[in-house]
Amino acid sequence: MRHAGSTMSASPSVPGAALATTQPPVSAPECSPAQPPDPADGPALSSQSLMQGRSAISITHNGTVYRLQATRLGKLILTK
Repeated sequence: MRHAGSTMSASPSVPGAALATTQPPVSAPECSPAQPPDPADGPALSSQSLMQGRSAISITHNGTVYRLQATRLGKLILTK
């Protein structure tokens, strides 16, 4: 049903065609592979040795407490 003053300009053969929009799929940004540790940085620690089976730990750095959390997807999140 069309009301007076309606600005919808759908084709009579395709009802609601003016409302349909097609957008390209959104892809995730490309991630670069992890770089090998620089020997000048000292030894690399594994996340398993830090987390010891826990999903989150607290880390103190320069008097500030940070939270290191492992996600279900295997990512690490560091927050203040």
